[in-house]
Parts: sequence; C-alpha cells; structure tokens
Amino acid sequence: MAFSAVDTIWVLLGSVLVFFMQAGFAMVETGFTRAKNAGNIIMKNLMDFCIGTVAFWFIGFGLMFGGDGPFIGGLDFFIRGNYDSTFPTYAFVIFQTVFCATAATIVSGAMAERTKFISYIIYSLIISMVIYPISGHWIWGGGWLSQLGFHDFAGSTAVHMVGGLAALVGAKILGPRIGKYTKDGKARAIPGHSLTLGALGVFILWFCWFGFNGASTVSMTGDAIASASKIFVTTNIAAATAADVTMIITWIRYKKPDVSMTLNGALAGLVAITAGCDAVSPAGAFFIGVIAAFVIVFGIEFLDQKAKIDDPVGAIGVHAFCGAAGTILVGLFALDGGLFYGGGVALLGVQLLGVGSVAIWVVVTMVIVFFLIKKFVGLRVSRTEELAGLDLEEHGITSSYADFMPALPVGTDFRPSVDAEAAELEVPKEVAIPVTNISKPGAKMTKVVIITKQSKFEHLKVSLDVLGITGMTVTQVLGCGMQKGSTEFYRGVPLETTLLPKIKIEIVICKVPVDVLVKTVKEALYTGKIGDGKIFIYDVENVIKVRTGEEGFDALQDE
Repeated sequence: MAFSAVDTIWVLLGSVLVFFMQAGFAMVETGFTRAKNAGNIIMKNLMDFCIGTVAFWFIGFGLMFGGDGPFIGGLDFFIRGNYDSTFPTYAFVIFQTVFCATAATIVSGAMAERTKFISYIIYSLIISMVIYPISGHWIWGGGWLSQLGFHDFAGSTAVHMVGGLAALVGAKILGPRIGKYTKDGKARAIPGHSLTLGALGVFILWFCWFGFNGASTVSMTGDAIASASKIFVTTNIAAATAADVTMIITWIRYKKPDVSMTLNGALAGLVAITAGCDAVSPAGAFFIGVIAAFVIVFGIEFLDQKAKIDDPVGAIGVHAFCGAAGTILVGLFALDGGLFYGGGVALLGVQLLGVGSVAIWVVVTMVIVFFLIKKFVGLRVSRTEELAGLDLEEHGITSSYADFMPALPVGTDFRPSVDAEAAELEVPKEVAIPVTNISKPGAKMTKVVIITKQSKFEHLKVSLDVLGITGMTVTQVLGCGMQKGSTEFYRGVPLETTLLPKIKIEIVICKVPVDVLVKTVKEALYTGKIGDGKIFIYDVENVIKVRTGEEGFDALQDE
C-alpha cells in the first residue's frame, strides 16, 4: 500500500507534540504543589508515560482498536495486526499511545502530595491497560457511541473527562491533605510553590494542544488542510476567551485577578473545545470558551469549599467538568446538527448519552480499582510521611532544589572528630593573627533591623546606597504584625495570613547617625497601608572583623 508522506509526517508531528504535553502537565502540577513534593510529581508524570506505553502496547491498543464490536475491540497482544491507512500502522500506534498517556497523567495532580507511589503506579497501569481503551473504543474504535453519531473529535470526553473523573474518584477516596480544612470544615488555601513553573506548563500545554486537536485530522491532504487550519483557530479562540473571562470573574469575585485560576481558565477552554474544534465556528468557539470559564471558576470553588474534595492543581474542574461541558456543547454549537443551527435535539441527546455512559463506566471502575488498592496496598502515605514530603519519604530526595540553599547531608554528625588525621590539619603556629586595632574606643555602635515587604527592598536599597550604607545582611523571612496582614485569595479561598513573606535587613552603623538612617528608611517604605514594616534598634557591644582583627569603629569603616 502506498502511504501519504504528508499524512504520515502530520501524524508523527502530532504525536511528538502530544508527547510533549507530559512536560506541560509535569510543570503545571509541580508548580501548583509544594516544593517538598516536586520530585514525586515529576516521577509520577514520567512513569505515567513509561508504564502507559508498555500497557497500551501489550493489550490496551487491541481493546480499543482490535475489532469492531459495540463494547470492546479485541485482543491483539503486542499489536500484531495491520492498521495501515494513508500512514503506516506504527504512526497510528504512537499517536494513540501518547493520547492514552495524557488521560492517565491527569490524575497525578488531583491526588498529589499524599498518595503512595506504588499505589499510583498500579492505578496508572490499570487505566492505561483497560479503562481508557474500552471507553475509547466506544468513541473512536467503532463502538456503540460512534455508531450513534457521538462527536468527540479529539477527546474532551475520551481523554480528558476519563482522566478527570478518575481524578475525582481518587481524590474523594484519598481524602484532603493535612491542614486543608479546619475543624469546622472551612477550606484553607495551600498555594503551590511556583506560579512560574505553573505558567510555563500552561504555555507548553497550549502550544502542544495545536497538535492534540489539529493532528487529530490524521491527514493534511485535500479537505483536511482547511479543517486543520480551522481547528487551530477555534482551539486558540476558546483558550484565550476562557482565560479572559476567568480573569474578569476572579477580578470581580476576589477583588484581584487570580493568576492560578486564570491559568486554569486557559486549560479549561482548551479542554472544552477539544470535542468540537472541527465542528464549530470561531464564534461558537468563543462562546464555548466563555462557558468554560464559568465552569472552571465555580467548579473549583464547589469542589474546594462545598464538596470538600482537595484537588491541589484544579485537574478535576479543568478536565472532568470542562471535558463534559465541552462535549455537550457540541450538541448546541455544531454547524452541522447543532441545536442553535437548526439541527434539533438529536445530536444534543447523543452527546448527553455519551457523556453519561462514559462517566458511569469510569466512576464505577475507578471506585473498584481505588478501593482494592486501598484495601490491599494502601492508598495514602502516613501522616509523618505527608508532613515530611513525598520527595524525602518516597524517593530519598532531601530537596528538589538543593542548590538554592545550603543543605547538610542527611545524617551529618555535628560531634567533633579527634584523630591523627585531623590533628595534622591544625593551624600552623607560625600563622600570624592580625593585631587588634581600636582607634576610637567607646564609639557607639547600633544595630538596626528592618522588616518590610519584599517588593519594597529595591527602593530601600537605593536609598541606603545614597546614604552611604552598603554593608547589610538580607534574609527572606515569614512573619506578621498585629493586623495579620490584608486578606489575600488563592483560587477563591482566603489565605491564612498568619505568616507573610517579608524581607529582613540587618545593618550595624557607627558613623551614620541613627536618626538619619531611621528617617531615610521611613521615607523609603512609607505608603500609609498595612505592611509598611517595622524598624528595630539595638545597642551593639562590639564588632570584630576577622580578616584584619579590627574592632569597633574601625571594623565598620567601610560600612
């Protein structure tokens, strides 16, 4: 059979882009969780793809595409059948493999920070081997839903809702993280450690989504050229619109535009448009994006504050809720058969049936899977392990960011060691210690400690430079004043402001008058609002410069 080079390249390019979505998910999930679990999140995303690849090759692909039965494909162990089209079987296999891995990896974020690694591995194996392939057969493998005319072009339901509902079941059975809810059930915000990583992940996912949706044409010849071009446009419009509207909603509700929620808003638009990206107009994509924004904001708020389901990254709202909503909206906005375009309710009914049936399949099977894992292996780490962080307890990593701060190896012995080898390292007697020089005995020395907002440091530093003070010690600290700081929100939940990020500046002066320094600091920091900071003044008994032996006034001459 003669293959189309253009179609083959297009499918392989799409496979590469969808594969790179693993990096996007890894960055989103890592950024939206705490640093002590970063390595664990990366490991889970890696193993989702690695385990999923083997499981899908072994049996999953056959269950999905190995036959045309209404409910299950067939048994084609290790993919020995011929699935050639205008491109080779192997191109089709890798394209479907990366989609399978995407469905599996959605769950890791919702169950982050408290799931046993071995339990997660078992889940990942089962969803890739059985659960995703069977419902995927119904939709894409010639099964009963595809025969009814169910439309899910690139996987709002087949991929995203399947992963999102698995995440919902897992997070519910697993329970919330320690400290997520107060005794009276009020939600506490637990912000992730890096919005920067989260944003990078969203941009990676957005970029790769053009392959996820666009390459699902599996062709770039004939009419497919126009279809792929349109898909790029509808995909982008829905994502951008959802982010815009999410920003506006959070701005109104939380008084400030919420960064984390807006990033999730872009993903919500991408998930929602995936089912109908080929079937709707750009205007339809716009309205799908608008609806997705409302679904994600109020969906996450409902899960977090009402249902008490702890989802650290918002995966359930993005993938389960918006996947279902986007699939149903095809029945309204599809140019061919949509209710708003004179098509009646037939397509809408099929879309509702498809979403409902897949939801039942995933929820029932995942309840069984997670229940059995919990019973025989255990699903959740111990309290001690969770508090210490899964990086340390599951993988032996003291810190995923070891170079960012000095860290002693685990088990460092602080007791002095006395042996022959150490004795040889004593300082030679001929080394001359500098002679102490005190030119102004009794000179008054003062230590000034300034606590203020991190954002004010650069302004303060410039003012101190002008005053002639360049010697200082600066530390990032956590603290609060009597007012406990102003209220801030993280995805709609008020942050506990008992401890806020601050900068601590320590200065020891002798030549510069204390009142002049205090006046300069106050002028640099004053805004009249809570959080301007405080100044503490202490007497200093002595200062000694180790290199020269100078003390007191002389040790501060280059302050």
